[in-house]
Amino acid sequence: MKLFNVYPINEITITRAKGSYLWDDAGQQYLDMYGGHAVISIGHTHPHFVSRITHQLNQVAFYSNSIRIPLQQELADKLGKLSGKEEYQLFMCNSGAEANENAMKLASFHTGRKKIVAFSKSFHGRTSLAVAVTDNPSIVAPVNQTENVVFLPFNDTDTLKEYFDNHGREVAAVIVEGIQGVGGINVAEDSFLKKIRTVCTDYDALFIADEVQCGYGRTGEFFSTDSAGVDADIYSMAKGMGNGFPVAGILIAPFLKPKYGMLGTTFGGNHLACAAALAVLEVIEEENLMYNAKSTGEFLTSRLKKIKGLKNVRGRGLMIGFDVDGELKELKKNLLFHQQVFTGEAKPNTIRLLPSLALRKKEAEEFLESLEEEINNMVSSPNLVNQA
Repeated sequence: MKLFNVYPINEITITRAKGSYLWDDAGQQYLDMYGGHAVISIGHTHPHFVSRITHQLNQVAFYSNSIRIPLQQELADKLGKLSGKEEYQLFMCNSGAEANENAMKLASFHTGRKKIVAFSKSFHGRTSLAVAVTDNPSIVAPVNQTENVVFLPFNDTDTLKEYFDNHGREVAAVIVEGIQGVGGINVAEDSFLKKIRTVCTDYDALFIADEVQCGYGRTGEFFSTDSAGVDADIYSMAKGMGNGFPVAGILIAPFLKPKYGMLGTTFGGNHLACAAALAVLEVIEEENLMYNAKSTGEFLTSRLKKIKGLKNVRGRGLMIGFDVDGELKELKKNLLFHQQVFTGEAKPNTIRLLPSLALRKKEAEEFLESLEEEINNMVSSPNLVNQA
């Protein structure tokens, strides 16, 4: 049987990982500045994470939500404390797309409305409604297309207000990333987030903060939208929530009341998922990783701004992007194959950095040295560009 080939594959096979490093089947070491799409939040194979999951696996790995699972309440209590959302409610699922699906479904249930406002360059997932609010027509199948989604310009408060003045009573929810990831590390301005909060309140729509990639401590605050000093009605979470174990969820404001059957999941909130998520929160708290993300991110950003050839360095904490063009357009590939550094990319010309929140300053310096060396090599010897 052949694999259904939908991803471009680098010919590298990773067999071991620890902290911010990976090793392939030939023993070559790599520095991980991408964390597998922002998934690795506390470092690869963190001993507490491994111990937590191993212990749970030896007890019970799974049973359905038809029984009481005390680990779910333990997770909700810990998550409420660290996020500062102790009055919110937790619904668990399995992926970021599923979290966003449930968030928008809940908003529609609550308001009785169909319209969802999303923004240019957004990415919210690949399932039915999540992909419908994703601004990339190439991955939206005909069956996913709907007139119930409207895309407005990102960070444009005037257009947002104008739309709500004319159509506000039709809108179930506004969904927004505090920092757009796939869209190119575009940071939502505090004034924009505040305006979303205002129009949603004025027109009885719900504010959904998609924190799947930009949340969970990555920016130095628990949720990226916390920077604006506003509360969303629903927060979606995934990626770094399980440090590689598939786990996701939504935090739901207390005025939204549950009914039996309105949401559901087979695997969401299972014993292993809760153990993984608890381990992540325990390490984030014990090792003060939100502070580390903020301080190490500030160090990286300040140094990146001084490197010739990089443009528009942006982001917060350890969610950083910068643009390259011309002779540096193959930089991501060359960093991987010449310098053994994993980074991410956003088309057409943005490099994304999404390392573990536990990234140490010396590892950040190692990356900066590799980056400068590769840029110098590419500029001085253009024939190296296509040899990767």
